[in-house]
Amino acid sequence: MENTIQVLIYIHATFGGVALLAGLVSTIAKKGKTIHRKFGLIFFYSMMLSGIIAMIVAVLPNHESPFLFAVGIFSLYFVLTGNRALKFKRRNPDLKIDKWISISMIITGFLMITLPIILTNSIHIVLVVFGIVGMIFSIKDLVLYKNPDRLRKGWLKMHLGKMLGGYIAATTAFVVVNQFFPSFYGWFIPGVIGGLVIAYWSRKINKKTVSRE
Repeated sequence: MENTIQVLIYIHATFGGVALLAGLVSTIAKKGKTIHRKFGLIFFYSMMLSGIIAMIVAVLPNHESPFLFAVGIFSLYFVLTGNRALKFKRRNPDLKIDKWISISMIITGFLMITLPIILTNSIHIVLVVFGIVGMIFSIKDLVLYKNPDRLRKGWLKMHLGKMLGGYIAATTAFVVVNQFFPSFYGWFIPGVIGGLVIAYWSRKINKKTVSRE
């Protein structure tokens, strides 16, 4: 059993590495072009496989980790919703699955915050921050789903923001595993830098949207 788990861990790490490289190419490539789309798909599928395998390992004997399982859901939420945002450019998309994804993230975020307090009588700062971030994004999703016009106009902003959020998750995992920063700083530094990049792209998209109106 342990050998099988080690193989799964290696596969998880391999797909994580592929996601890291593909995501970088997709990020720096011109948006909407073939290179951006192809490497974006490689990033999406690599992240999904890496995240799912990590969640499987997190429930196997001697490797149980509610923490990693929750972080896996957090990461998959961003890449999954980021990819699904592509269909919002169409009129009247079916949002049933999207609503359930957001609701699941809200529930997960709530548990990320409360379970450590209930089980260990302490606050897990990483889970609290990730839980709050996930819940905020999910609530914003649900509000946006109620406004079809805003959803259609904002699909690109949502797509880029969420996919960059997924890339931040991949980068954070790489930084933490390789211990580039002391203590828990590695969990947050990629997010701070990535947040600035997301803010830059959001502002750029907003300017283009205003100029077209």
